[in-house]
Amino acid sequence: MLGAGGAGWVAYQKLDGNITSDTDGAAELERYEKERPTALVRGARNILLIGSDSRAGKANGRYGRDNGTQRSDTTILLHLAADHRRATAVSVPRDLMVMVPACRRRDGTRTGPVYAMFNHAFERGGSACTVRTVERLTRIRVDHYMIIDFRGFKQLVDALGGVRVCLRQSVHDPDAQLDLRAGVQTLDGEQALGYVRARKALGDGSDTDRMDRQQRFLGALVAKVNSNGVLLNPGRLYPVLDAATSSLTTDPGLASLRNLYELVRGVRGIPTGRTQFLTLPRRPDPGNPNRDQLDNNSAKKLFAQLRMDAPVKVVRPPRSRAHGGEGGPVPSPTPTFRGSTAGRDTCR
Repeated sequence: MLGAGGAGWVAYQKLDGNITSDTDGAAELERYEKERPTALVRGARNILLIGSDSRAGKANGRYGRDNGTQRSDTTILLHLAADHRRATAVSVPRDLMVMVPACRRRDGTRTGPVYAMFNHAFERGGSACTVRTVERLTRIRVDHYMIIDFRGFKQLVDALGGVRVCLRQSVHDPDAQLDLRAGVQTLDGEQALGYVRARKALGDGSDTDRMDRQQRFLGALVAKVNSNGVLLNPGRLYPVLDAATSSLTTDPGLASLRNLYELVRGVRGIPTGRTQFLTLPRRPDPGNPNRDQLDNNSAKKLFAQLRMDAPVKVVRPPRSRAHGGEGGPVPSPTPTFRGSTAGRDTCR
């Protein structure tokens, strides 16, 4: 028993030590504390999930040349309700034109404010610049943030034994390393990364379709993590925890196994049908139709509901939709937004 207890402690220490604490980002946010929004509802939490497109490392070289910089390939603002019964995940389009504030670069120099695509914030000033950009855009306090790169994403999916998705059509996309038949497929890490990043061979080729696919995959991944086959099987759970923690960078407030466990436990208690996904309401930018701008009227309603921890009502968008329709409200006494739930069947 003592041996088992000692082994358990060693495993705990290893997992706890895997997590990278972003102390530099936290210090930069502290510098701007006075400008940051105030949390309005006790117990509600907002967590910024950032997927970095870093090409560093041999395994990531196929996705482009490593030039020493990285942008946020995927960014999701996850709102967890104070009653622990609701979750709302809001994707922020990387091509959304926003005001990026003056930020500190990784080399210590400072940039001036600039009107640019949202994903430039991470390239210019890392996590702190991205958090401040989101907070200025939404007036929602970001309580915590988590960053994962290509390598970490692939390792997590592989540790889970793959993630099941359903494809409406066959996919052959050499650029995304994908060659898949239509129907139910279990994707390994490499395939999963191609699936969530591809534009050309999946859907209508738009970033809207890509974000919708990312949301569906995230829902499937959460369902796999929450399954008893993973959580109740120590032999499967440890590799998943090892992959997740070794690839994770968080703010200091989350940078411990205990704090991450408390977060995951809270998320697991949320019914699948009450975990909702949507994209920030936006429309084509008049200066460049290949870029987006915020749909201010719809976005203000969404941000207000999240700030006040009010339920957000989403309806599934039609399969064929115009660029500007994603995230837009449907006439209703209660503001309604287009999106989906984690329980959605991807083949329907």
